[in-house]
Amino acid sequence: MHPGHSAHHRRKNTPPSDDYGLTEQHWPEATLLGRLPEDSQRDLLRLGTVMEYPAHRTLLRQGDDGRHVLLITRGVVKVESRSEDGYTMLLAVRVAGDLVGEMAAFEDRPRSGSVIACGDVSARIIHLKTLTTHLSQHQTSMVALLGMLSSRLRWANRRRLDFRAYESPVRLARVLVETAQTYGCAAQGDVRRSDLGVTLTQAELASLAAVALPTAEKALATLAQMGLVERRYRKITISDIPRLRAFAKISAENPY
Repeated sequence: MHPGHSAHHRRKNTPPSDDYGLTEQHWPEATLLGRLPEDSQRDLLRLGTVMEYPAHRTLLRQGDDGRHVLLITRGVVKVESRSEDGYTMLLAVRVAGDLVGEMAAFEDRPRSGSVIACGDVSARIIHLKTLTTHLSQHQTSMVALLGMLSSRLRWANRRRLDFRAYESPVRLARVLVETAQTYGCAAQGDVRRSDLGVTLTQAELASLAAVALPTAEKALATLAQMGLVERRYRKITISDIPRLRAFAKISAENPY
């Protein structure tokens, strides 16, 4: 079933600038919209249809054959993949400005994972043909999309290397640093501190770092004891970005 036909989604027909205050919207630099100048953002936000999803709703389902993508314009989603024996892994977190569902659409293959709303989410549903026509006519958008895809491949390659090269606390620290660099926001008045930028459970962090939950809990406790992170309910603040980066063996000059 096409997302637009579900009773759980609400269609909005007002212009995108009215929906989101485009001139005031800040899109994280790592997202597709964040890579574009304002005029190109407006062009992209004219595509497709605006839909709204409640928390915990599945926007895209693993195994489906849909040939559309979603441009997230408000909220946070998580991308999960389930193995044949039922094991579920968190692959990524995406925020407003990100594009999701592009792999299955471009490859003409079933979706390799599910996209689930972490809270209330707004997105533009864009059919593949509409997107490819837009990209063929807007080189800036094409270059931004290629940059986004390259960044995601780089992230996946780093996680594969981390699994063999580093112990669990370092792997978890690397995920925290890179997530904060992508989506985090500096604490007011202290450039050494940063909120993670997205809400993740310890189980989800463990999944991103490819470690067991008890191992992740122990690693977070170690980082907290070292004064590198502060933990609250479903919220992590990096207390000292330079020190955590050094512990994670990530160079500020060459973070990747």
